[in-house]
Parts: sequence; structure tokens; C-alpha cells
Amino acid sequence: MKIGLIINPIAGMGGRVGLKGTDGNLYQTALKLGAKPISINRTLDFLNSLNIINELFFIVPNGIMGEYVIKQSKIKNFKVINCAHDNYNTNKFDTINCSKLISKEVDILVFSGGDGTARDIYDSIKDSLPVIGIPSGVKMYSAIFAKNPREAAKVIESYFYGNSNIKLKEVLDIDEDEYRSNKLKIKLYGFMKSISSEGMVNVGKQAVYSSDEDEIMGISNYLKELIKNDVIYIVGPGTTTYNVFKNLGIEKTVLGVDIIKNYKVIKFDANENDILNLIYNQKAKIIISPIGGQGFLFGRGNQQISPKIIKMIGKENIIVISTISKLSSLKYLLVDTGDESVDNMLKGYIKVIFGYKQEKIIKII
Repeated sequence: MKIGLIINPIAGMGGRVGLKGTDGNLYQTALKLGAKPISINRTLDFLNSLNIINELFFIVPNGIMGEYVIKQSKIKNFKVINCAHDNYNTNKFDTINCSKLISKEVDILVFSGGDGTARDIYDSIKDSLPVIGIPSGVKMYSAIFAKNPREAAKVIESYFYGNSNIKLKEVLDIDEDEYRSNKLKIKLYGFMKSISSEGMVNVGKQAVYSSDEDEIMGISNYLKELIKNDVIYIVGPGTTTYNVFKNLGIEKTVLGVDIIKNYKVIKFDANENDILNLIYNQKAKIIISPIGGQGFLFGRGNQQISPKIIKMIGKENIIVISTISKLSSLKYLLVDTGDESVDNMLKGYIKVIFGYKQEKIIKII
């Protein structure tokens, strides 16, 4: 089976430093803030998780968009196509150009990036070829992504053995400038062929809003009893956390990770370093809500809460809240922190608060 592989080398670098993406010229800003490459290690994780490498032949772009990475992996059967700049200054036109050329020679196209990369590939090949995304961006709201790099490898194997089907899935688009201004505008950009498999995200992010104010008030009143003075609370993004804390008299950001202590925000839109500095030698907890439709707790739009932070705080100090309407669409919860040991630590069952002293036990897989 011939597989095309395209890597966006700067995807995801804005996450932990709180930039919410690297579209446009923000790559240099991310570097100045200490951001490290994400997609290369995620792609290596995918490649080295494949168990049928003798049955696969890869076609990759030259340089950092494929060649350098595949040569570091256990894959031996591959061909390089010269279609991209040979450095980190690659751009959307490299992605579009490489997608167009490589798609003519392969059975399936795998890319490493986020929604912006998915959008560029869609612009190049539309729905002419099945596509799988290795989640490596800040936002992965589209439905063409695997749950994590290791699951992407399993999806390839399932497809090779004929145990999965092709279906059209949503490519979603958001405005990053609006996103950084605390406004989430999601629109359907198009549909691409992808794999229908347990290892894939089945639907794109759904904007779930509860019309029942009593539901939000119930969660707020329960948190009021749980929140203690002199404890630091790392509060994740989303309309659920925003509305719940608004009822508590705390105006947090909608899309940022905010730090709260003694019912006051002590840091708006915190990045990983902000959080680490504030929780040092302090008792801290995380309050978070899953993504509607997908069920991700960590690894999608909240990479500021890094594996290091999660490990320091511990699963027992994570408080999950959700509206009933959001919970009704979720069979389980997901995590993709970028650290397999932390993912494994989080797996198992966790309580989700959905009203006043109302909790549901859900499995994290």
C-alpha cells in the first residue's frame, strides 16, 4: 500500500505558550516564547508504531516536511519528492503543492498538523483521496484526525487488512485571529474522504449550548461548595467553564486557561510556564470540561495544561464539569497529552459533575 506523508513542521508550537496556533507569522513569536517543535515527534511516534512496515511504501516531501523525519524512523521503503522548502519556513503553498503531487501516486494521504493543515490539503485535493490526520496542532476540531499518533498507526493497519471503511468527514475551520480575541467561530469548510474506525475521531467539534440556566446554576452551586480558599484552580477553556464561573462572579476568558485563587483570577490566558510558576509549592486543582461531540479532556485547545502540570497535580485533583446536553453525545472521554505515560495515568473512570451534587462516572480511554 502506498502512503503519502506530509508534515507541517511548525504545527502545534503555539499551544503550550498560549498562542492558540501558529498561522501567519506567529511561528517566530512562538520561538521567542520558548516553543518546541511538536509535529516531528508525533510523526515519529506514528511511524514507529506501525507493525506492517514491509507492506507499506511511503512517498514524502523533501526536507523537514517528510524526508528528514522518515529517515529517523524504522521505515525503509520510501521515495522523496522535491516539492517543498527545505527548512522551517515552509508555508501553506508547500503543503498544497506537495499534496497535489503526492496524491497522484498514493492510496491514502497521512498528514501531521492541525485544522489549518487539513484546510490546506482540502484546498489541494478536495475529496479525491482518503486522508488521515496525525493530531499535532493546537486545534483539531475536524473529524479526519486519529485520536492520537499511535491510533493513527492502528487505523492504517485496519485499512490495509480491509477492516474499515471510507466515508466523507467534516473539515472544520476557525478564524485564528478571532480565536485569539476570545471568540470561537467554527464553520464547515468542506468534506474529505477519511477512515471510519474506532481509532478516528468520529465527528468534528460540536458547539453545545444548554438552554437550561438551572443546569449551569446547579454546577456553579456545587463548585461553590467544593472550591476552597488558598487553593489554586487551573480552569480550562470553553463556554461551560465560562458560564459556570460567571455565575460564581468570576469573569474568566472563554478560550484561555485561567488561574483562579480565592475567587479571583490571578492570571488570565496563562501559558505552561505561567502555570508552573504559580503552582510551585502550592496546592492546585484543574477544572475542565470536555469538547462537545469529541470528548477530549486534554490535548485539544488546552495544551497549556501540559503533561508535566497534569503529573504534578494528579488525576485525583482534576474536576470535570459538563452540561447534560454535552454528556448525552459522549460514550467516553479521551486524552492526548503528548506523553503516553500521562495518558495511561489518566485512563480509567472519572466523575463528571453535571448539576448540583449530580455526578456521572465516565471512562477515559
